[in-house]
Amino acid sequence: MSIYFISDIHGCYKELKLLLKKSHFNINNDYLWIAGDLVSRGRNSLEVMRYLYSIKDRIKVVLGNHDLNLIAVYSGIQKNKKENYFDDFLSAHDSDQLINWLRSQSILKIDKKQKIIMVHAGISPQLNLQVAQECSLEIEACLLSNNYPLFLKSVLNNKISYWDSNYKKIDQLRYGINVFTRIRYCYPDGKLNLTCKQSPSIVKYPLLPWFLISNEYIKKYSIIFGHWSSLKGTNVPSQFFPLDHGCCWGGELSILRWEDKKYFHQSYQR
Repeated sequence: MSIYFISDIHGCYKELKLLLKKSHFNINNDYLWIAGDLVSRGRNSLEVMRYLYSIKDRIKVVLGNHDLNLIAVYSGIQKNKKENYFDDFLSAHDSDQLINWLRSQSILKIDKKQKIIMVHAGISPQLNLQVAQECSLEIEACLLSNNYPLFLKSVLNNKISYWDSNYKKIDQLRYGINVFTRIRYCYPDGKLNLTCKQSPSIVKYPLLPWFLISNEYIKKYSIIFGHWSSLKGTNVPSQFFPLDHGCCWGGELSILRWEDKKYFHQSYQR
């Protein structure tokens, strides 16, 4: 049995199937962990969702910002933009089943035995793991509730950028959404910058990649994440494994086999 990690599939169905074959993923023995953004930008989100649903017993998923956006669009609280390529999904006969499955997925996964954390965007240097996990569980509960559209309308695209234990609960969850699904850069005090998306090679102090700010709570863990395609080719500390290589932008879809830390890559198919 092997564990494979992948992120930011973004509706690239053809590339996903080719990559799973190339990496020798065995549906009967192996497990696929997905660090978010299953959908959007690529043209085949429906096919990706249907395939992953068909193997749902062999996968573990954390949600990314584009996954939350799909749920929001489906529930009518966000506009469906042309660049998301959601039309096929929204009109599909099984879209309701797929959305209900998607909103039942995790926001953060912590495997204490294997010392692995999987998250779409990152971990806040302002939070210890217990608080981070409590926050993620509350977000997951809200997504599963009948009031999930109102919850998403309240928390998406907000600007809360620092943690305060005195915040109202909804503001803590807004902060959590920003960290788990949107974080890239922080200021030295841990406050989030939610606008800069460029490579660290051209961004200067005081902005720092979240993973370069000391966080004693995660130092014993390997961190699997995506979300940040401009990180490709950037040196990151060895405990971090960024997997977004920009397939939907013409780059590559990448997968990491955990046992031997071997990467496999599949280029975008035009």
